Amino acid sequence: MRLKVVSDSEEQTKQVGTQIATMLQPGSVVCLYGPLGAGKTVLAKAIAEALGVEQVVSSPSFVFVHEYQAEELPVFHIDLYRIEDEADLTELGLDEYLTGDGISVVEWADRLGSDLPEHRIDVHIDFFDDARTIEISVEGELEVAAG
Repeated sequence: MRLKVVSDSEEQTKQVGTQIATMLQPGSVVCLYGPLGAGKTVLAKAIAEALGVEQVVSSPSFVFVHEYQAEELPVFHIDLYRIEDEADLTELGLDEYLTGDGISVVEWADRLGSDLPEHRIDVHIDFFDDARTIEISVEGELEVAAG
């Protein structure tokens, strides 16, 4: 499955995040890619809120992972911006997040390198002028909810 959306506002970007949330099952991993300011955190927040997270969702840039409890399962918001090489990943112990029953949303997922899950939803965001292009694809044999 591949989908391309153009977003002209933060509200539209949030709506895309809400749509992505409808596709997720326990164990899903959403990998977000894009430059600084592209809207990765906006999408991550919208996904978490759509899944029922009631806490304030904020960027985990300095702690790497924020754990939230949604209505039925945990949501892990992971930000790898400060990761410089794959050796740093080993110290974080991300396996438990990426292979568990919760939902993992990973900003700067390209920094996962060889730890990138085979089965995942990739979301590539790019921006130009005042608009964003958001491309969503399902990688591997991943079951997604009808959404």
